[in-house]
Amino acid sequence: MIPARYSASRFPGKLMQNLAGKTVILRTYEATVATNLFDDVYVVTDSETIYNEIVSNGGKAIMSQKEHESGSDRIAEAVEHLDVDIVVNVQGDEPFTERTSLEKVLEVFKDDEKKDIDLASLMVEIHDWDEINNPNTVKVIVDQNNFALYFSRSPIPFPRDKDAGARYFKHKGIYAFRKEALLDFYKLPMQFIEATEKIECIRYLEYGKRIKMIETTVEGVEIDTPEDLERAKKLWK
Repeated sequence: MIPARYSASRFPGKLMQNLAGKTVILRTYEATVATNLFDDVYVVTDSETIYNEIVSNGGKAIMSQKEHESGSDRIAEAVEHLDVDIVVNVQGDEPFTERTSLEKVLEVFKDDEKKDIDLASLMVEIHDWDEINNPNTVKVIVDQNNFALYFSRSPIPFPRDKDAGARYFKHKGIYAFRKEALLDFYKLPMQFIEATEKIECIRYLEYGKRIKMIETTVEGVEIDTPEDLERAKKLWK
């Protein structure tokens, strides 16, 4: 599932921007389909413009019936009555989505017979202090078994001692959910920490869900700003 809304606060209409001859959302959809990992791939949107862009290019799309505050809510509404076990959320602004990373998040569920893992996601180590301090970059810290402890727009852990050996990880917006965890999210109200940080995966932690983080070295470009789009165009070449 690829949640896609037109009115992004930092870069309105970003999903309909041109990236090497195709829109960002169409690039993301085609890249996700090309992984050949899924029974079905849908764009889930509240925008007729985005819906028509996908359908007119031979893709599959679902129109949201309600207003939603997050991508998880949008996806949960779409899959509520579908017969599925695992649902993967690929952000609409991730045109460099590739098979290797998605395989990693799906793999964790194969050995999880006790269903200890509610969802899985990706993280990339970062070293640039400008990026570590950038509030547009969501950071994650994990325990010894790579389960998420917290997500933040602030640098975590705080570098009071820069020689202590801390590693910093950027959260990549790709999730794989057990369907029941996703539907729980849909029914549970937002709490103040999620509302403060504006990071939806915090809700899972606040309600005791377990998020397995998988380290990857594949970063690509997540398009949040016009500057990101220019970087994506250079990388595409």
